[in-house]
Amino acid sequence: MRPVNQHLAHLGARAVYSRFAPRGHPRPEPYRPECREYGGIDNSFRRAYCPFALVDNPPQPNYAGRTKGETSMSPLPSLSVVKTSPLVGIARLASQGESLREGHNVEYFTLPVRSLLNRCTSARMPFTWTINPYRGCEFACKYCYARYTHEFMEMRDGVDFERKIYVKQHAADLLRQELRQVKPGEQIALGTATDPYQPAERRYEITRAILEELARHHGHEIGIVTKANLVLRDIDVLQQLARDNQLYVNVTITTLNADLARIVEPRAPRPDLRLEAVRRLNEAGIAAGVICAPVLPGITDAARDLEALVKATAKASGKYIFANPLFLKPCSAAVFLPFLEKEFPHLAQSYRQRFQNRAFLPKSYHKRIAELLEKLRHKYGIVNAYERYAERSHPPLKNQQLSLF
Repeated sequence: MRPVNQHLAHLGARAVYSRFAPRGHPRPEPYRPECREYGGIDNSFRRAYCPFALVDNPPQPNYAGRTKGETSMSPLPSLSVVKTSPLVGIARLASQGESLREGHNVEYFTLPVRSLLNRCTSARMPFTWTINPYRGCEFACKYCYARYTHEFMEMRDGVDFERKIYVKQHAADLLRQELRQVKPGEQIALGTATDPYQPAERRYEITRAILEELARHHGHEIGIVTKANLVLRDIDVLQQLARDNQLYVNVTITTLNADLARIVEPRAPRPDLRLEAVRRLNEAGIAAGVICAPVLPGITDAARDLEALVKATAKASGKYIFANPLFLKPCSAAVFLPFLEKEFPHLAQSYRQRFQNRAFLPKSYHKRIAELLEKLRHKYGIVNAYERYAERSHPPLKNQQLSLF
């Protein structure tokens, strides 16, 4: 029998998740780090991605444009992980990954996981289950909170999160077996620690396989969050999924300024492409809205800039728009603060003071942004179709604060 990576090259990328799960293969207790970290996140993180409060940097690598005709995958040696002690859990699984291909300073590896659904037990989170098709994200957003997930694989170099992308194997098969665990009323959040439509998805189609499997079931509540207009590729399966399930697609847009977006989110699609995705999704009957997160003080929080985004969302027929200020965990601050020193040196000291002993901005700042967005939504006629659902998952407070990130 040929090695796994040769089979992948022969059968195509979707073999990654569907062709090589041995029958009767033992399935030890899965390691689920995603929700472990959420327990310490307060209300300002709880509603990061409406309607399910979903949650997806380091120095920018030297990325070059991809070759349009790239289709083949060359076998490469497996990733070498420095072992200071015996590897366990997800770190051990990552060390067993087969290299799929390499190019433009980004490497792709298989991740032989034994579970796809992660149960989130934190009472702060309105969703019960999370799905992340990949580990790592090529978009390399400077503020990204999810880079800590690579630390669970004993990868401490911050740039690894955007340069070493792990492709979860057997995704559709695993989901088929695990969906029976999901009870009515339990929400499934897709893309909480990685963008499910990052560049890797164009080749490996893990997210599409997951959606195809979800579309075979009914009665689920599903939220997707992405920065990528690649989501439009899957309109057909999203329509099927929305017929018998509650579905929202949340498109993250931090700014309409394409030059600024290129600096802050080096490899994410342009803001205008994301707005076009919102428009086309809604035209196709798929509920879609905008998440403006994170709002960066002194960079993207000017009233005129937020108003421009709300106006553009209304023009794109967005069902809702929310905004939430930046929060910086230590793993994020280690990358974001040096980035500020380089690109916005006049703001660096202010940020260091604000985040010196805490990860969140003051409640007064959150309140100001929330009140501004509420006025702008009213001005441009965005009703927030998500509010009926929100009342069940997030009982409104006397002075409701939009805490999305």
